[in-house]
Amino acid sequence: MPPRLRLNALRTTQPRTTHYVCNQCRHASLATTPSAPIEQHSLPAAATAVIARHPPTQPPSYKPPEFRKSQLHRQYQSTLRSSPLILLFQHNNLKATEWSGIRRELTTALHKVDDDLAKSGAGDAGVKVGNGVKLQIVQTGIFASALKVVEFWDPSFAGTTSAQDTTPTPAQALGAKHGLSNDAYLAAKKHAKTQKHGLEPLLSGPLALLTFPDVSPQHLKAALSILSPGLDFPAPKRRVNPGYHAKPVQDGLQKLMLLGARVDGKVFDTQGARWVGSIDGGLGGLRAQLVAMLSGIGAGVTSTLEAAGRSLYFAVEGRRGMLEEEEKAASGLKEGEQKEESPSASSN
Repeated sequence: MPPRLRLNALRTTQPRTTHYVCNQCRHASLATTPSAPIEQHSLPAAATAVIARHPPTQPPSYKPPEFRKSQLHRQYQSTLRSSPLILLFQHNNLKATEWSGIRRELTTALHKVDDDLAKSGAGDAGVKVGNGVKLQIVQTGIFASALKVVEFWDPSFAGTTSAQDTTPTPAQALGAKHGLSNDAYLAAKKHAKTQKHGLEPLLSGPLALLTFPDVSPQHLKAALSILSPGLDFPAPKRRVNPGYHAKPVQDGLQKLMLLGARVDGKVFDTQGARWVGSIDGGLGGLRAQLVAMLSGIGAGVTSTLEAAGRSLYFAVEGRRGMLEEEEKAASGLKEGEQKEESPSASSN
């Protein structure tokens, strides 16, 4: 009978751990800190005392950048800065099928506007605004914080030092001029107490944003006719677009409510948003109306300035005519008197 092997003897040859270590902590313990960038070696002595622990592509943040909230904060800031036209909607428990149907009909309507503008030659060649329109759900609290940073913090003036203190701070030495920096947080917190951006009453409850890459009244009109139809923006008829009248799409539209708009940094209510969409001819028509208004104002100013000289000219001409008539009448009287005197002299 072969001898039996004891398992305890085999276990003693393997290293034993006293406590359990998870994979995330094990990877964190093996992580290395990146070295300081080359640009830091050219900074003054006071600035080189701070060792850069962040790569240049990921500057230090007020909050850890690996959190999902920080990434959403950056995304919302980029959306607010890159979208001159934003519509705010309140959504109430829309299903996935309802969202997909609404996005499908919205995309179809916007592409139709792009095709019509391309055929008429009114739009820019090769530029389709409808491709950049996006309907997304946002977290209200993070979006409100990002809006404060965008409104009350200017990156071009971030990190400036006063005349008395010329020593740069660690954040200034590392070039931390982004929306998650400590300067952005302090500036937004300071100005939010005294200033208002106008969207405070709307930033409550579930929100959805419809962002446009350009201010296009034609695309806004098409979007409102799909998402918020009315008398001025009628919905497409069933014969023309039967997919719009499907039950999932109609159920989803009943749960959407237009709250307002943000156009070029200005806040508009629902009536103001509909007024922007009702501009005939889009921005080209608005420019034509502005040119006609300015030309009318110029013609009115010109006629007003010419009125004084014209009235003076007519007064002088009328006075001269009166004087000429008086002179003619006086000369006629003199001739008549001379004729009367001449026969009496001949009779004598």
